[in-house]
Amino acid sequence: MKKYVYWFLAIVITLVLSVYQRMTGPTYPKKVTIELNGESYKIKLPRSGVQKDEIISLKGIPQQNHGDCPHDLRSATITGTVPMILHYRRYPTADEYTTVDFEWTDNEWQAVLPVQPVGGKLQYYITVDGKDYPADEPPIIRFRNEVPAGILIPHILLMFAAMLFAVYTFLLVATRNTYKRWLWITVGTLFVGGFIFGPFVQHAAFGPWWAGFPYGTDLTDNKTLISFLFFVAALVTLKWKYNKWVVVFAVLMMIAIFSIQHSAYGSEYDYTTQQLK
Repeated sequence: MKKYVYWFLAIVITLVLSVYQRMTGPTYPKKVTIELNGESYKIKLPRSGVQKDEIISLKGIPQQNHGDCPHDLRSATITGTVPMILHYRRYPTADEYTTVDFEWTDNEWQAVLPVQPVGGKLQYYITVDGKDYPADEPPIIRFRNEVPAGILIPHILLMFAAMLFAVYTFLLVATRNTYKRWLWITVGTLFVGGFIFGPFVQHAAFGPWWAGFPYGTDLTDNKTLISFLFFVAALVTLKWKYNKWVVVFAVLMMIAIFSIQHSAYGSEYDYTTQQLK
């Protein structure tokens, strides 16, 4: 089989895994469909915010959202318009929900979630025409600092490349081709992306340089560490006649580990102690 076929397969597998991880992670916006006056409106509720007030937008819902209302509406509380309300509270707390009305701003209905300390979270939902959205479980948004593109982009590209090289190495092993070189490249890329740029991203976003074992429970840091240790084991046993099975196991573990939700169990602001934990 030609090497370009290996690369094609490796790219496809890596893209599928990356999209799956992104869409199932706790920072991916929650999609909600609002039913109003016989029409459906699809909106996205953010679950990650930077250090500024987060605007919740009801995109697509027209300014005059009630067929019997003849006025040029400026607020969802005017008599005759469908009431649209944002409810939010600090998470995790027993606070009562604070409610604010959506207002017509910049050609769309908007309401604002107030900025929280780094790692602070808000749980929220919206009410439109007496119906709550989402109806099951209110989304939780976590606030962080803005991460410079010069740090974030290399980190993302290197972690993506590490997965790509790992899958390519797996295909070489499976087809009994020489894989030593690509095993080293995989480990090197994973180290630079996860243990050099990774801590810079963590520090820029939340403050700590490392929030995994033994200092914390951040799932992103911990799964990077576990995956790296498996690949180190593959390098240490490189001269062993069964090394190829160690490599296969390391790659499969990497795929399994990196399929786990991204950014789960990360840094969180404790509103009781007023400290990041």
